[in-house]
Amino acid sequence: MATERSLAALLRSLQTTSSFEDASALLPTATSFLSMLGNPLNLSLLASQLLSAPALWNHPVDMHACRKIMSAFNTAAIAVLQNDTTDEPRIQYGRNRRIEREAWVKAVAEGADDKSPRWRHMLLLGGILLGFEGQNRQGLPWHVRTRLESALATAAQLALENLDPEAGVDGYCVTMVLNYTFELLSDLERSKLNYDRLLPVMVRSAFISPEGLEGGYFLGAIDKDIVETSGKKFRWSPNSPTFGIVSTLSSRPLVSALGPLSRLVSHAIENVRDPRLVAQAVDYLADFVRTLMVQWRQNKLSEVDLAEEAEFLEAESLQTTIPALWKVLRNCLYSMVIILRAVLGRTINDPALAASSSAPYLSMQALHILRNLYFISSRTGQNASSQQAFVFLAAIDILSQYPDLAENFLRSIKPGDHGQIPDHPVERCLDLFFLNAAEHFPLVLSPEVNEELLLSAAFPYLAAGANSLLLEIFEAAHSVVLVVFAIPHNSVLATRHLPFYIENLFAVFPENLSARQFRLAFKTVIQVTAPPSPLANSQPLLPSVLLEVVRDRAVNASPAPITPTRQNNSNSNLGNEPPLSAQAVLTLALIDSLSFLRVDDLKEWLPLTAELINMIPDRGMRHVCIDRFWRALSGGEMDVDRAHCCVEWWSTQGGRELVLFGAGPAGPGSDENGPYMSGAVGAVAPESKL
Repeated sequence: MATERSLAALLRSLQTTSSFEDASALLPTATSFLSMLGNPLNLSLLASQLLSAPALWNHPVDMHACRKIMSAFNTAAIAVLQNDTTDEPRIQYGRNRRIEREAWVKAVAEGADDKSPRWRHMLLLGGILLGFEGQNRQGLPWHVRTRLESALATAAQLALENLDPEAGVDGYCVTMVLNYTFELLSDLERSKLNYDRLLPVMVRSAFISPEGLEGGYFLGAIDKDIVETSGKKFRWSPNSPTFGIVSTLSSRPLVSALGPLSRLVSHAIENVRDPRLVAQAVDYLADFVRTLMVQWRQNKLSEVDLAEEAEFLEAESLQTTIPALWKVLRNCLYSMVIILRAVLGRTINDPALAASSSAPYLSMQALHILRNLYFISSRTGQNASSQQAFVFLAAIDILSQYPDLAENFLRSIKPGDHGQIPDHPVERCLDLFFLNAAEHFPLVLSPEVNEELLLSAAFPYLAAGANSLLLEIFEAAHSVVLVVFAIPHNSVLATRHLPFYIENLFAVFPENLSARQFRLAFKTVIQVTAPPSPLANSQPLLPSVLLEVVRDRAVNASPAPITPTRQNNSNSNLGNEPPLSAQAVLTLALIDSLSFLRVDDLKEWLPLTAELINMIPDRGMRHVCIDRFWRALSGGEMDVDRAHCCVEWWSTQGGRELVLFGAGPAGPGSDENGPYMSGAVGAVAPESKL
């Protein structure tokens, strides 16, 4: 009787308590009753009250309140499972008898009655399913679990049909419960969901709603609490109101589980029947990231480059508040990438979305989203995620099929001031995205557009390698220029701009350009100017001229190892190679270019290269050059005619001796040790009578 009296008191309290705080204080007691009651009628009554009690629901309800109700059923289910599996005898409360697990599930599920709406039923059914089956507990017989899954899917379907167009807490609750339980549903039950209704609800709940990421506006609010300290550093205090806002936001049910929710959104995108809903979802995401970008641009933190954070940000902020903010922002990035991967996958496979009226525009939207998130992804690295690389390249591949739209896209994101490097880090970040994206389009653009958009954007950064803040953009600019030069229909363009580029290339090496980057750039230039490039027809001597320039610089270059700096130490050495001098790197650049020369030019440059190798005084560096020279001759880089020329030179024309032993007074190149057989008469002096 004591138990019945206590239960009655609890039910009266749920009916009469005036505030949610007081009512929520009763939830632990209600959870205990759910796990220990043996009367099915009492279980159903208590479960029904938890879904309909005025103290819990007759006021504005947020997701934390919904999660507390769901947690009550989840905890009770776990307690029932633990009591059934423990070896200790279960404590009997008064006249309560132990109830079987299947009967317990049925009794509690009957509490999802007409007194409460369908979306609240999901809290009950989802909580029970998580309690018995979550974390691989396997606490229910198969037929009971199947019925429970079916009941949850049915409740979700009915709740979606009754949602308002602008869903409030009911839509957020449906999203939260499905996010927690979706992995536990069978494929059959998943197929019952109306994804056409579910997709817009989930996207708005996660990214636009006040229970989610608030449309990105939380980022701008931070600025008012970022103050300048006496040491000329920015400080964002852990005790500031806006940091409390960010902490609260990151703990919200829909934000803390943003990764699984993004995968659920992706699943919905793959299964919606109306393709227009995919485009609508992408529009929502584009608006969100556009707002996020604008809010970041207006934030004082955006004025500090990543390389300058230690100098301009206060230490406590760097350790506490700013990492918490970047964690939220990285989660935003990863969720967008997951969803865009599904969008582009659907675009490739769905005939309606693959049409020319849809595919290029979705691709442009995806690229705009990635661009607006580039202030985040530039910190993590563009290639840090294979999914991000897929989204980026897939969108570019689709857009490349439409040259006019590709040109329009590049014009829409081109740097604001051609010929100038912006001062603000965000603007430089956007320039970096432009260069990385533009690198993939020169083949489908006309020479005029390549010159107007791509080269004009890249040239200001080519001479900026000494600035550590511009190193990544500097490399991207070099890459864009080389790609433009390498396109066959840009031969006239390459002829016009190559002198400037070559001059700049030698000007920035070795202080501001790594050995790897210099070798790659010079080899690409030789490849552009050598056959079968159209440029070789109008300028046949250009490769030899360029090689002569690099040889002359190698002869006069310093033999000392290059001093490592951030600019020239980016993968400058491979494997266990010793530090190289500028002389050795220039020699290697010449060797890298041999496979592109005509056979007649190759005959001239093989001995010159061998002589240059032997000018290197350091034995280790010289051996690196000899190994590279041998791999260039015999490693398959040459075609048949060039390889035949190399074999003849190496074996019968003194190439081997010239490379390995040099051309000293007693070496294979001197008059005293000419190509004579043993015992033959040497060269006769002019005054000789013989």
